[in-house]
Amino acid sequence: MSSSSTTTQRLRDLALLRHVRDRMDREYAQPLNVEALARGVNMSAGHLSREFRRAYGESPYSYLMTRRIERAMALLRRGDLSVTEVCFTVGCSSLGTFSTRFTELVGMPPSVYRNQAAHATAGMPPCVAKRVTRPIRNREAAVVSHS
Repeated sequence: MSSSSTTTQRLRDLALLRHVRDRMDREYAQPLNVEALARGVNMSAGHLSREFRRAYGESPYSYLMTRRIERAMALLRRGDLSVTEVCFTVGCSSLGTFSTRFTELVGMPPSVYRNQAAHATAGMPPCVAKRVTRPIRNREAAVVSHS
């Protein structure tokens, strides 16, 4: 392949990856998997996973779980749903996996976050609360801890 066709293919792949990322942002609560996402943009699951990681620095699954955890944080701050209800509302099918991933990203279990966060963000506009409570991905945490 020539350099020009390689660049053209890379740009096409990036556009498709944006569609996949946008779909995950929109449909985070739906049952999504790499195979279905790849079919939607006519890629193999392996190619999608490799190219997504190359473009965004994390796997499609990790990106999707981060979106789900961000939404879960907002629902938990409201305080009107149980942790189990929040888990299923954001599209997770396993409370154990949800709790483990939540704890990894947020630094505390969802039940503790629910109790603490409602008070911590009281009076804050939702757009500010979302920004200051955004979960830190593992690769970002490593950078922050070395500073």
